[in-house]
Amino acid sequence: MEFEKFDEIRQKLCLQFTEVTEGKMMSSPAIHFNGKVFAFLSKKNKMVFKLGMNSTAPSGVKLVEFNPFKNKGPLTGWYEVDYSHHTSWEELTRLALGLARKNS
Repeated sequence: MEFEKFDEIRQKLCLQFTEVTEGKMMSSPAIHFNGKVFAFLSKKNKMVFKLGMNSTAPSGVKLVEFNPFKNKGPLTGWYEVDYSHHTSWEELTRLALGLARKNS
């Protein structure tokens, strides 16, 4: 379920943009822009997005800071979203892609 939704989004963006490719992030499936990760599916089957600091989510979606570490703080600007909000995953992926394009 989770991977299928993630992969649907990834395939759509890879076909639409030549700079978008498949890849890995911490051994998890990821989406890259010019070789840099901007979104991936975590080992907990949550989609993770690089949205930058002070990001806002679509209405009703709770952004949770992504923290894969036990003894460190969260990764700055990275947020995870549970599958219960999978209908917003594509919109958030496109926001992350827009930020990646802007910062490249």
